[in-house]
This record gives sequence, C-alpha cells and structure tokens, in this order.
Amino acid sequence: MKKQLMTVLFGSVLVLGACGGGEETSPEEPADTGGDTETETTTVDAEAVIQQNCISCHGENLEGQGNFPALNDVGSRLSQEEILSVIQNGQGAMPPNIIEGEEAEAVAEYLANQK
Repeated sequence: MKKQLMTVLFGSVLVLGACGGGEETSPEEPADTGGDTETETTTVDAEAVIQQNCISCHGENLEGQGNFPALNDVGSRLSQEEILSVIQNGQGAMPPNIIEGEEAEAVAEYLANQK
C-alpha cells in the first residue's frame, strides 16, 4: 500500500512540476552591431517555444497525452484567435499565460497552421 501511495504522489509531483512553474525568462539582449541605427525586427521561433513549454504536457509530437489534448491538428478545430485566447486565459488543466506576448502570438499562429 505504501508503494502505491508513493507512486501516486511521485507521479502527481512529476506531472505538476512539468506543467506548472510559471517561471518567466527574459530574452537575451541582442549584441551591439556597432552603431547600426535601424531597428531590427525580431522573429520568434515558435517551434522552440513549443519545445520549451508545451511538449511536457502535450507530448513530443504534440499528439496529446493523458488529459492534455493533441495540438498537432489544433488549427483544424480552432482559429488563431481562439488558440491565443486559450494560451492567455488557460483552459482545463492548462494554467493561463504559460507563454506571453510575441511568443504567445507566434505559437498561436504556428498552431493555427497545423491542420
């Protein structure tokens, strides 16, 4: 009985630790390019953001696992705005604002195109 209880507790801690956190990381400042006065536009690598924030719950190929739905075809079910709303507001077991700002918008656009 103790082994089963420990297994359940360990599994719960593992799942909660993988999906939670809410840690914010600030993006690294770009290196000075030597006086270039033009503003450079930064592009967000949505796939990298997904690898860092989504695969622990939604699966390595975003195929879904357990209580977490598949994201590899979410674009056929939800619009980009609906996906962004889920990212910002959370839904079900997913807490809000796991990713924010430009990263959230880039991920929503990327997932909306996955059909």
